[in-house]
Amino acid sequence: MTARPTSATRTVVAITHPDKVLFPDDGITKGEVAAYYAAVAEVMLPHVRGRPVTMERFPSGIDAKGFLQKNVVKGFPAWLERAELPKKDGTVFYPLADDARSLQWMANQNTVTLHVWPSRMPHPWEPDVCVFDLDPAHDDLRALRAAALGLRDLLAERKLRSVVKTSGSKGFHIVVPLKRTPARTVNRFAGEIAAELTTRLPDLVTLEFSKADRGGRILIDIGRNRPGATMAAAYTLRARPGAPVSAPCTWDEIEQGTVGPRTFTLRTMADRLAAVGDLWQDVTRKGATLPGAAADRDDLSYTQPS
Repeated sequence: MTARPTSATRTVVAITHPDKVLFPDDGITKGEVAAYYAAVAEVMLPHVRGRPVTMERFPSGIDAKGFLQKNVVKGFPAWLERAELPKKDGTVFYPLADDARSLQWMANQNTVTLHVWPSRMPHPWEPDVCVFDLDPAHDDLRALRAAALGLRDLLAERKLRSVVKTSGSKGFHIVVPLKRTPARTVNRFAGEIAAELTTRLPDLVTLEFSKADRGGRILIDIGRNRPGATMAAAYTLRARPGAPVSAPCTWDEIEQGTVGPRTFTLRTMADRLAAVGDLWQDVTRKGATLPGAAADRDDLSYTQPS
């Protein structure tokens, strides 16, 4: 269920300690982070609205240890919407980034990165995207590009459109827009695609999660599709020097090698958006239907986290 705010008042969120430096190598302050999220709110909100959020917070800046927070039970404004979802032996109240002031409130908590579910409330067990996270062991853009294009082509053979964004970290996120689909169907599909790609590109990609077992290959992480699992949201910042952004890009840019995982940053995104706008603006309007979805929808109980 979604916990609704008790007031519809459009409160302005004051940013406390705006001069606090969160990115020491770049001199980027908390105020700049908040200003960034205010500037991208219009393009970001359609991609995060309704998705339970895990906040990655860095109260002492990214050079110090941060922490992940998904349960918001105190110290939050009455208007903040939350998603009440079960966990083993309890309940989690995830914050929702449903409007610009919610993004500002999260920024004021020293949140650098918003990690979001692949599903939206009030249907938490039915993702509307399938996510493939390409996680390389090394910074090898040529290999990463080959893996991403191989995955795109495999999906195209299945008559499925895919979109891509930089992770803002080491890899790319390849996303298949879906109509609401039971998690069982999405996980099965992701597993089949990933297994096929490892067969086609055995020296390039792997499903081995342990870095010791990867042999230098790129991990195809399909675990982002499970209920409770998350991915870095579109347009979110990442806690790396330069304040890179997980930003939508085009397949042409991937093919040409002009875009890498950390190409776009807090200080360059204004020009990027002015030039190309939101490359994912139609993602949610063109979702695919996966085989087996109708049958799996008859029983959604399996999807709830244990």
